[in-house]
Amino acid sequence: ELGKQIYSQTCFACHQGEGQGIPGAFPPLAESDYLNDDIDRAIDIVLHGKTGEITVNGKKYNSVMTAQTLSDEEVANVLTYIYNSWGNNKTEVTPSMVARVKSGH
Repeated sequence: ELGKQIYSQTCFACHQGEGQGIPGAFPPLAESDYLNDDIDRAIDIVLHGKTGEITVNGKKYNSVMTAQTLSDEEVANVLTYIYNSWGNNKTEVTPSMVARVKSGH
């Protein structure tokens, strides 16, 4: 529930209500091979943003995601919400996982 609120405030505009993204602009979070492949990478993108081309579900995206100003707990909550929605892999992301990625270990 906390993660859903953060998603609505922070992620919704680009990634849309059902995580479908915007074709050619913002990649989907729903059933996302890119997201499900590497949880630490997903945490890092929320913390630090992402630029450059990526391929998600066979389609190329090359836009900018800005770093998000969220606490470790908020990052954990929103990613847990995303991973447990829209056909993703049901990962539970914890604040300690976020802190580990943030510290570079």
